[in-house]
Formats: sequence, C-alpha cells, structure tokens
Amino acid sequence: MKKVIINTLLLVAGTILVTACTSGNNSDTNNAGTSSAIPIGIGFAQTSNIALLGQDGVNGVKIAEKYFNDKGGVNGTPIKLVFQDTGGDEQGAINAFQTLINKDRVVGIVGPTLSQQAFSASPIADRAKVPVIGASNTAKGIPEIGDYVARVSAPVSTVAPNAVKAALKQNPNIKRVAVFFAQNDAFNKSETEIFQKAVKDSGLELVTVQKFQTTDTDFQAQATSAINAKPDLVIISGLTADGGNLVRQLRELGYKGAIIGGNGFNTSNIFKVCRASCDGVMLAQAYSPEHPGEINKTFRQAYLSQFKTEPPQFSAQAFAAVQVYVEALQALDKKTKVSTLPLPQLRTELNKQLLTGKYNTPLGEISFTPAGEIVQKDFYVAQIKMEKDGSTGKFALVK
Repeated sequence: MKKVIINTLLLVAGTILVTACTSGNNSDTNNAGTSSAIPIGIGFAQTSNIALLGQDGVNGVKIAEKYFNDKGGVNGTPIKLVFQDTGGDEQGAINAFQTLINKDRVVGIVGPTLSQQAFSASPIADRAKVPVIGASNTAKGIPEIGDYVARVSAPVSTVAPNAVKAALKQNPNIKRVAVFFAQNDAFNKSETEIFQKAVKDSGLELVTVQKFQTTDTDFQAQATSAINAKPDLVIISGLTADGGNLVRQLRELGYKGAIIGGNGFNTSNIFKVCRASCDGVMLAQAYSPEHPGEINKTFRQAYLSQFKTEPPQFSAQAFAAVQVYVEALQALDKKTKVSTLPLPQLRTELNKQLLTGKYNTPLGEISFTPAGEIVQKDFYVAQIKMEKDGSTGKFALVK
C-alpha cells in the first residue's frame, strides 16, 4: 500500500514538474501584446535621493503614452507602459530590469535614470537581447555597453562645453574657476572631466577641485575652501538635491560669482531645492520648450496643462524614447504584424528597426549611429530665472 502511494506521489510530482517546465518553455516564445496592448518597460527612479529626476522621466513617458495611443498606437494596437522603480542604486536598477525582462515580458525598456545604474543594469538587457533606450544617461560609454543599448540623451561631451562658452560670452572677465563634483556617481565623474577640459581649453585657471557625495547635505567645508580660492566661476556636477543644496550654501556663505550647473540641474525640481539661490545659474541643455516643431508644441502644451510649468529636458527625452519605440514598432508592423512574432524575435527585430529610423521629436530631428549613439543637431544654453516668490522659476534661453 505504501509503495502504491509513493509511486502515485512521484507520478503527480513528475507531472507537475513537466507541466512547469513546459509552461516555462512556452513562455519564451509567447507573442508580445497578448493582452491587446504592447508592453514597453519603464525603469526610472521613483524613490530614493534621485526620485526628483526619475519623476521628470515618468511625467514625460505618461504624456507620450496618451499622445500615441490617442493617435492609434501601433497601427491600431495600443501601447502599455509597465513601470518598475529602479531606486537610487545599481542593485535597484538591476532588479527593475530583470523584472521587466522576465516577468513583465516587455518588448523594450526606457531607462534607467542614472548612467551609474546603466553600467550595471543595461548589460543584463543586452545579454537577454532586449532593447534599451537611455533617456537620461549621458556619461561616456553608454552606447558601447552592447548592441541592444542606445540613448536619446546627448552625451555630456557634446553638451557641457556650451555652458562654459556662454558664461565667458556673458562675462569675459572670468579668469578663475572652482569645480565641484559628486565622486560616487559615474556620470558626474565623467561630466567633470569634460568641464575641466573645457576650462583649460578656454585658457582659464582651475583654482580648486572639490569632491562630495550625492547623499551629502552639508557642503560648508567644500564651499568655504572654494570661496577662499577666490573663483569668478563655480561649476557643479551633481544631482538635483545635492547640487541644489550646494548652490544654496555657496550663496549663503557669500559667493556672488557665476555658477554653471551640470546635467543634474536640468529639471524644474531644482527650483524647490536652491530656491532664490538658483537665480542666475547657467546650464547647457539638449532640449528647449521653444523648439518650433509641431510635436514639441503639442508636448509642451500637454505638459503645461498638466503640471503648470514648462517641460524640463528629462521629460522631453523620456517622451522621445517612447516615441522611438512606437514609431519603430509601427514601421516593423507594416513589414510583419508584430502580434505574430515570438517575443525574442520581436525584441531583436525591434532593436534593428529603431536604430535605422529618423524621428521628429520634441528634441528636434534625431537618429542613431549603428552603435546606438544619438545624432542630434539642436542644443541650447539656459539661465535660471526665479520668480519673486523664490520657489518658482524657469529656464530662460541664453541667446
């Protein structure tokens, strides 16, 4: 009797095991969009000290989702954005990407928020042959991560030097420069190298280089040391919270000279951090709300209507990333209905298609090199102009 029971249990267990394995194998070939919508993964920081940057990205992709679905989605099939929170560190981004790839079974991913995270998470997507488009990853080497990694965020080497040129044009008497950078972040380490080279190439004297952490809140020691070096210009490579607090503390300690902020300042959330002290801070940008294109006018109006402020760069880049996926899917669908393609094949064909297209986005017309680097022609320099209330402001173009 015991032998019969044992044999029966073994048979049942074996059946369960075979069923589980068969089900898992079938899931690898399931077509995308079986729930009548095509899933696109969004891996942005929604918590942690970089949530202010991540929220800009979330705002941009949500506007894109509504805009393109209202226009018919992918030839009649809607898209569906699937969100995973990357948090503020590498492990958070890795976890988010793995969930998007294996559980949510998305056709491609937009993200992560930071370049530091991309160097850890994007290789996972590349090995799984899942397309990734970075919307706020500007450090050197992002597209080189792999064949499935591209970005719509222009590299810092192209953008950052424009701010130094604009500052010198505005004030030719600038001679001495102090540089601050977040040493624990890959992007800011990359950006400060570009800024420091631009300073030297412009014949300026680099009087001090001060390091900090993105998690720091007290910059009294570094700010005091820099002020004692008597700089005419301060350049900061940091994120929104730390960079904004550093600006505020520099002003509180009496620094009255020019300030350039790095790409981490390209968010209207910076106004809430340094408040009135933000006024006059200059920064280079890869997007302007004033770009004359039709799609930018629509995007700008939608953003203004919803958030009562001008759209920042990260929101526009996030919108553009979703646009690239939608238009690449539309082109692919005209060749072969994407609903008929097994998911691994769809991901591969989508990656090929998106790299060959040209896209008229809020950033202007963009395309990609074969390696996945953005090709973009329009760049800007803006200066923060704070309102009298000291908490709201705007990015005013420097002509």
